[in-house]
Amino acid sequence: MLNRILGGLYGQALGDAWGMPALLTPEATWEHFGGWVETFVPAPEDHPVHAGLPAGRVTDDTEQAFALAQAILSDGCVSAEGVARALIAWYERIGGDRSPYVGPSTRRAIQALKRGEDLYQVGRFGDTNGAAMRVSPVGLIHPGDPKGAIADAYLSCIPTHHTNVAVSGAAAVAAAIATAMRPEAHLEDIIAAAKDAATVGLKMGHLWMGASIARRIDLALEIVRGLGNERERLQALYDVVGAGLAITEAVPAAFGVLVMAQGDIRRTAMYGAALSGDADTVTAIACAIAGAWKGIEAFDPKWLEQLRLANPDLDFEAVAEGLYQLITW
Repeated sequence: MLNRILGGLYGQALGDAWGMPALLTPEATWEHFGGWVETFVPAPEDHPVHAGLPAGRVTDDTEQAFALAQAILSDGCVSAEGVARALIAWYERIGGDRSPYVGPSTRRAIQALKRGEDLYQVGRFGDTNGAAMRVSPVGLIHPGDPKGAIADAYLSCIPTHHTNVAVSGAAAVAAAIATAMRPEAHLEDIIAAAKDAATVGLKMGHLWMGASIARRIDLALEIVRGLGNERERLQALYDVVGAGLAITEAVPAAFGVLVMAQGDIRRTAMYGAALSGDADTVTAIACAIAGAWKGIEAFDPKWLEQLRLANPDLDFEAVAEGLYQLITW
């Protein structure tokens, strides 16, 4: 189980870093890199968000996931108050209002929290993908317990993404990871758990507009299992489901990429980067699920070493051990 937790944490970081340099459209990414992104590479100099980031560097997706993990370890559980404290500390650490890569819902909510506004109200309009991109530690402490993962995913959403549509997306990811950690889990089990959780999560949080994530997961899978070569199917996924900031795009797209790759870590990362758009988020989500499912043994040791070197502030092994100790059997 510890190896699966390590797989989930390293998968989150690997997908984030692999997708980080991708551009806004599949065509732009393909043309810039001359085909598939086959390893960690630095962001292009003119990247609209990640310019200057070196190969293997993670973004806010993994930084927030580790902030959430540290809050869980500090409090011994998931709490809205702990998540809020951790996110505010992270926000200040990366430069706060000066940072170019904080998502719109997260920035708005953290600024409101710093002004002293109500924790349970500041996230009532948050419908972007921030809650789903950071939720992997919640799934990792609930192996085989998607219901527990859903309940804690909701708490983790409250400070910044307290809408039913955002909770739906975060719950889908957390439940998928929790299910993926079962030794006997199949990919179909993971997808079923995600769709069930998305339906449950849609009844939590402040009512907000948004498409059904469960039904859009079905749509994503129909596309990636359809006709055409790999690039054509990814283009169709981008065109029809989308790969943008909206949680109703990013989460279904992540499951599409995961299924298209059949959970293979490298192929999941390559497909996510090729999909483009908000590729770091989509690929972080997909690879976190794949990593929890396959375990740390599925990772090339060279990838792990490069992630550690490029992100010296992230102590993967210590965080994994801490999360493992919190599991209640």
